[in-house]
Amino acid sequence: MLADVLAGEPLDYDSPVPLYHQAARVLEAAIEDDRLPEGSRLEGEMELATQLGISRPTMRAALKELVDKGLLIRRRGIGTVVAPKPVRRTVALTSLYDDLEEAGREPRTRLLSLETGPCPPDVAEYLELGLADSVVRFERLRMAVETPIAHMHNVVPVGVLEIGAEDLERTGLYRLFREAGITPHIATQRVGAHRAGTEEAGLLEIEPGDPVLTMTRITYDKAGRPIEYGSHSYPAESYWFEMTLVDL
Repeated sequence: MLADVLAGEPLDYDSPVPLYHQAARVLEAAIEDDRLPEGSRLEGEMELATQLGISRPTMRAALKELVDKGLLIRRRGIGTVVAPKPVRRTVALTSLYDDLEEAGREPRTRLLSLETGPCPPDVAEYLELGLADSVVRFERLRMAVETPIAHMHNVVPVGVLEIGAEDLERTGLYRLFREAGITPHIATQRVGAHRAGTEEAGLLEIEPGDPVLTMTRITYDKAGRPIEYGSHSYPAESYWFEMTLVDL
């Protein structure tokens, strides 16, 4: 498929525009018009260089340009692929599952763990619990079709919501709250970043050391009761947040 995409795209060796940038533009145009859809795996540097009639170092520079722009990503054990389109999230009290569904991205969930036990010390204060109070803890990998897009840890106080493995694989947590008559009403949220460790990189199918966007959130119902603590991480190229700023 890539050979067909590159066919008829000659580079201008007499142009003042560097060859690596010309090559990057050829691939970028194919990505933008969906001739190279998200998830498409690119051939090796040598094969691409041969098809475009340039050197391997020049091709490497072209690919780096597109990786730096977030159009290509290097997937662990897979190689270079076309990056998924970022999920646009407004800074609002919405769930990732609903945002993916609204964007037509076919959300899926892989449940990694589910257990009941004492509240973790670093979470107890946020949920207004004692260390002996019981909570439900679960870890999930959220997918957009087959692409890992979020690694999620959540803690819910026991007695707030009955949660089963089938429920967590079927839909999002906020939808489960609403199905039980509980309305997530307000939340405090902190967004940060770090570099992926080995285990996290394996789950998100990125390279160790790649940038990861992080978010922690404490959600309250209409009575002001803490109902959930969440700590999530996302591949940096998969996300951007949108907000409106007003000068009061």
